[in-house]
Amino acid sequence: MKPLKLFQQLSQPPTNPHTQPAPQKFDVADLYEGPASERAFADDGGLPLDEKLRQAYFWIVNHAIISPHYDIEYHDGPSQSYTFGDTKAKLNLPSAQSYSSFVLMPLLNFAVRRRCLLIGGPGRGKTSSAVLMGVLAGYSIKDVRRAMQHGQPQMTISDLLGNPLPADLINAQKMEDITISWRKWLSMRVRIIDEYNRIPTRTQSALLTVMSDNYAEILDHIYECPEAAWYLTANDDAGGGTYHVIEALRDRIDIVVVALHFNTRFLNNLLIRIEEGVRPEEVVPPQIVFTEAESERMYKEVMGIEFPPELRRRLEFFASQFEFCEPAADQLEYKTKDTAKLASIDLHALFAQETGKDRLKDIGSLTRNGLSVRSLMTVITFAKALAYFRGNGEVGIEDLRQIIPFVLHDKLTPDLEAPWFEAPGNAVFRIDRIGWIRRLFDLACSEYDRLNLDKDDPVGELDKQFNSGLEGVSASEVRTRLAKIERLLTEWSKGRKLYGHIFDDLLKLKYLHQRYTNYLMWLEWKA
Repeated sequence: MKPLKLFQQLSQPPTNPHTQPAPQKFDVADLYEGPASERAFADDGGLPLDEKLRQAYFWIVNHAIISPHYDIEYHDGPSQSYTFGDTKAKLNLPSAQSYSSFVLMPLLNFAVRRRCLLIGGPGRGKTSSAVLMGVLAGYSIKDVRRAMQHGQPQMTISDLLGNPLPADLINAQKMEDITISWRKWLSMRVRIIDEYNRIPTRTQSALLTVMSDNYAEILDHIYECPEAAWYLTANDDAGGGTYHVIEALRDRIDIVVVALHFNTRFLNNLLIRIEEGVRPEEVVPPQIVFTEAESERMYKEVMGIEFPPELRRRLEFFASQFEFCEPAADQLEYKTKDTAKLASIDLHALFAQETGKDRLKDIGSLTRNGLSVRSLMTVITFAKALAYFRGNGEVGIEDLRQIIPFVLHDKLTPDLEAPWFEAPGNAVFRIDRIGWIRRLFDLACSEYDRLNLDKDDPVGELDKQFNSGLEGVSASEVRTRLAKIERLLTEWSKGRKLYGHIFDDLLKLKYLHQRYTNYLMWLEWKA
């Protein structure tokens, strides 16, 4: 087979024959968009879009980005595991289709149009991966490279966004008379910022506006940008750039992907590319290129993936562990790490004041912060994308477990002085951020199962009862529900230690009590 044809060879569908297509849910808009069976397929009448996304993945991982690291592991039944060396390093042989995070996560980011940061040393394929995403969006390799923004210390806002026309600056009587020549990259559906941590702070603020609000502004002129998938790269995300990245900009990054090392056993692949003069980004098969309409439809299909209530409950329990800080305030609502952070208090010294809790088991004591609303929404979005990529109609617990470390990589800050890191086998998690966050999720799930919260969740029952509505509920029934909340609070106040999940439950009960109290006052006034 000729080298070019070899590099353009696609996997035969179905690429994941054991999965089932995502069920289509009826929507009024369906009546105007045609049959669901038509919407599930590509514009050219070819493969369903989830299958097309998988074909893109397998082409990239087999022919473009050399990343033989199947670190996103799935298991279907028993699997083999081996240990090596003094540290008992474990090698798992997954029994189900597994994936390379360095290829899969940027591709999922492409599907859901979010903001992905690729980090790792020079020459590990970060920029090449981002360029491939631009080619998958239908742009020529020349346009992608020209539109890429290269971070450097002299970059100005005009370099980033555009310039006013010189003639207008001279002749204009008012701001509206000035024409702005906007940079072409602002209109693209894939935007690449190479070495973003070398951009000056003032220019970072302009970049933040584009990333977070999808518009650019120069001299009171506004350019509305289309939705896009962002790819930012950095050789070192721990302060190694020319400029410190402002916190608000870091917070807008949705997912972090670490470029793993090059496996020297694949040097022959590089030799073939050198000898044949082949650059993978220049030979992307047209069958895996997504049109704008396909990208839009794929995003809607991803959002249609179900996130089951029982899985949402586990995510709630996991996320509730981290914000609570008992000695941070007097009033319950303010007992949070954010309160302590705003007061510029030494967090580790404050955490040490907490008594009565086992700090080796309380995973809330391992972080210096909690999770934002944006972080939780991003977790759900990417979990849906992963389930969609695997051809499933709903998110599974393993999808959530695999995606959480990449979304929360820069969102959860560890307290490296916590006693937990001193326990046997835990020291490695001071370095391994992905493994640490995954271990936190596993520990939270174990505690969730121990507490039997799937079957014994009184707050969940009260919440379900409230969400059924207040219309027609009598004053006597409201008093009964108020009494039930008060009895539960009385029971919990008898010697129970305060943990993050209890903290959230207490505030939920207070919320329900207040809603019922207000409703009862209204009923009595009405009577």
